[in-house]
Amino acid sequence: MKASDLFVKCLEEEGVEYVFAVPGEENLDLLESLRKSNIEVIVTRHEQGAAFMAATYGRLTGKVGVCMATLGPGATNLITGIAYAQLGGMPILAITGQKAIREKWQANFQVIDVIEMMKPITKKTVRISGPKSIPMELRDSFKKATTERLGAAHIELPEDIASENVDDFFQPLKSVKLRRPNADQKGIGIAAGMIRDAKNPIIIISSRAQRNMVRQSLLKFIDATNIYVIHTQLGKGVLPADHNNCLFSFGIHKRDYVNSVVDAADLIITIGYSTVEHPPSIWNKNMDKKLLHIDFTPAETDVYYSPDFELVGDIASSVTNLKDELSDYRFDGSEMAKARNQLTQKLYGEGANNPAFPMKPRRIVSDVRKVMGRSDIISLDNGIYKLWFSRHYPTYEIGTFLIDNTLATMGAGLSAAMGAKLVNPDKKVLAICGDGGFMMNSQELETAVRCKIPVVVLLLNDNAFGFIKWKQQNYGFEDYALDLGNPDFVKYADSYGAKGFRVEKADDLIPVLNQAFAAGLPAIVECAIDYSDNVKVWNEELGRL
Repeated sequence: MKASDLFVKCLEEEGVEYVFAVPGEENLDLLESLRKSNIEVIVTRHEQGAAFMAATYGRLTGKVGVCMATLGPGATNLITGIAYAQLGGMPILAITGQKAIREKWQANFQVIDVIEMMKPITKKTVRISGPKSIPMELRDSFKKATTERLGAAHIELPEDIASENVDDFFQPLKSVKLRRPNADQKGIGIAAGMIRDAKNPIIIISSRAQRNMVRQSLLKFIDATNIYVIHTQLGKGVLPADHNNCLFSFGIHKRDYVNSVVDAADLIITIGYSTVEHPPSIWNKNMDKKLLHIDFTPAETDVYYSPDFELVGDIASSVTNLKDELSDYRFDGSEMAKARNQLTQKLYGEGANNPAFPMKPRRIVSDVRKVMGRSDIISLDNGIYKLWFSRHYPTYEIGTFLIDNTLATMGAGLSAAMGAKLVNPDKKVLAICGDGGFMMNSQELETAVRCKIPVVVLLLNDNAFGFIKWKQQNYGFEDYALDLGNPDFVKYADSYGAKGFRVEKADDLIPVLNQAFAAGLPAIVECAIDYSDNVKVWNEELGRL
């Protein structure tokens, strides 16, 4: 059998459903082997799109998302998406081609050291140097990508190796699901003692709690103990926003109303927390909190995050055992309940019905929430609107609020939404993008049309790099260089065979979004946005806190 056939057999053994790809000539043997398999190849218009889709597939399924590109520029174009997956804890395998390594008849044309380039942004990177090593390297790559903390692996498959023959004796290694170890009972007792001794404990829930078993255990723990919860942006949805113990989420990297609740706490219990998600310097500025770290893995120590105790093991098991150990404990949450009522009014009442046009962010967030069901999905690109949604969008289910607050790259929102729609074909999926981020990878609209992936894009247009303009203003600099020119986005959508809509007044947003979803095709809904509230709310109002 051909080595590329063995490679694809290994992918099938691992349960791969899709390969997101921009193939090159060095991938042609592998592409032909994929053609004969049960794996679907989705060709994107840029390698970033392939990587973002693969990462989102991994994020939502827990399985490894696979992307593929050629050597040289194909590999360099993958880098942003691979880093996005690595920092965000999303399991992904990137496959790149390479020139023949035994007979370099094209010398160094397009050749760069991709392995060295990938080392800082992956958990494993390897070149296949002979066909017999394919089963071992693929099994190990999938194992590394799905071991906590989840992340990225990379394999380089040179074209001459891909085309070689290999004895049928060499077959895929069996895919084995690993069992996580549980924390010991002594550790459970220490953690329970810290909670009993605290006067005002609070929980911070983060991305690694976005698992069904963890969520179920946490809901039972919170109902039993009455301890209140704040989410990081990547943790939103673990505890439903309408749960009595939910104090919503952090929104921006500065002091906010929810931080006032953290200020009053003497014990912070972090669940699945990584410092990349929300800087501990924001919520532990004075380093005066006791910290209990509960996670699959030990804490990444930071100046502002050095836990007093770490309960390391399967999170769901740790939380369940901790609940049992605290069977006679219940926190008096009367003051927290008052804080929840105040936060509810502040975050979900103010500005929600503002009739101004161009629309204000809080009205947009409120109207989007009315259109989307509890289990529908929004996928946020990176821009200033992301922070408004983080603060003001109530979230009820895991995997329904897709945000990148780790690499925080622009250009991922549409591709991530497309990946989410493949995984959840029966849910509405809305990509929320600024004009700046959307235009970085807007060509993936053609992929959505060709592959019949009916996502809707809410394009919030201020004809500028709005986030940076706000920062520029904060620094007292002159307004310079950050305004943009844009196409007619309705015609732009139409040119791809998608649907284009434009919001003309604030009351149009809900019916236009409903119309876009009803069309059953990829669609753009352009809406002008007014960011003047950035200064009024975040600079002036929060500055007075």
